[in-house]
Amino acid sequence: MSGTQAEESVDRRKYEFQKVIEDLQEYRGTGTQLVTIYVPPDKQISDVVAHVTQEHSEASNIKSKDTRTNVQDALSSIKARLRYYDNPPENGMVLFSGAVDAGGGQTDMITEVLENPPQAIQSFRYHCDSEFLTEPLEVMLTDKGLYGLIVLDRREANVGWLNGKRVDPVKSATSLVPGKQRKGGQSAQRFARLRLEAIDNFYQEVAEMANDLFVPKRHDLDGILVGGPSPTKDEFLDGDYLHHELQDQVLGKFDVAYTDESGLYDLVDAGSAALADAELMEDKEDMQTFFKELHGGDLATYGFEPTRRNLVMGSVETLLISEDLREDVVTYECPNDHEERVLVESRRDTPEHECEECGEPAEVREREDTIEHLMNIADDRGTETHFISTDFEKGEQLLTAFGGVAGILRYSTGV
Repeated sequence: MSGTQAEESVDRRKYEFQKVIEDLQEYRGTGTQLVTIYVPPDKQISDVVAHVTQEHSEASNIKSKDTRTNVQDALSSIKARLRYYDNPPENGMVLFSGAVDAGGGQTDMITEVLENPPQAIQSFRYHCDSEFLTEPLEVMLTDKGLYGLIVLDRREANVGWLNGKRVDPVKSATSLVPGKQRKGGQSAQRFARLRLEAIDNFYQEVAEMANDLFVPKRHDLDGILVGGPSPTKDEFLDGDYLHHELQDQVLGKFDVAYTDESGLYDLVDAGSAALADAELMEDKEDMQTFFKELHGGDLATYGFEPTRRNLVMGSVETLLISEDLREDVVTYECPNDHEERVLVESRRDTPEHECEECGEPAEVREREDTIEHLMNIADDRGTETHFISTDFEKGEQLLTAFGGVAGILRYSTGV
């Protein structure tokens, strides 16, 4: 799988998770009868089953008969699902089950299993409430980016990762650089030379730590931040100690007072603007290309139907979709075999429709998620799909002014 295909696969998977989370957030239960269980990858399934069995037994003490029955039914459903697993998936899984309000005083029992969330689940968690617990998954979806972190002065250095919002210190080193005061018996020149050699050796040691950690992940890295006092960080970067491929990925150097593990956290704070710009850079470049073609070229399309028609023709190079688009496409068909597609806000009832060509009442033939509908066509035509954030002006315009859908074309079609 190419790098672009892998990125699209990750984006698609995140979108599918986001959709499931939004659906789960809509559910409500009467009382504390919606059960959520987070299972980390290193948890034994037998231990989870034992915990569910114990909770089922303790639920018999719930005073409300309806709540007691619903909780026990949810736990029984979860227990039945767990039989299909010998071990948790690589990143763990989350189980949701409970009797949800279906309107008119009725309830529906639902059970969902989310496997392999974007990040590994860190700890086992059992939760029973009137809503499903989705916040930990939401945090995973908002965490973006893998960045290398280096803080150093002439005494010590620390190297680690920023993975989403989590800082992971990994390696540290202390230097043998002597202080500025020379020992007795040494000439000033000799002392200065030995001190410079010690500084150079320490910088090489720090670079070796960073290279060992970052080079194997260089194709996954979104950038590197370097922090410390001046002139240390400047000397380190200007001396080309880092591997040349890593040197090209340095987003900036930042003044940081501490160079122990706490300095890595200070570095993230100091470089927050650079991190935000890096996350949005690809989105900004896509939108700049789109607006350039829109105003001065002929390789831009926008809006659902024109973009869809270009997709079907195979003329779209890059499909741009707002990450906040939440609409379904409803396909209507009338008695005269006319077909029309209408966008409807997600989770809204499907409206009645009359055919625009003949005025006859049209019936719903199909209702799909708009993003999945477009991405399926894009996949068949070899078109890249990029999700565009609304955290900058042109990204917001894609959603509000262009219907959340646009495309950069391979060739002009006049559509």
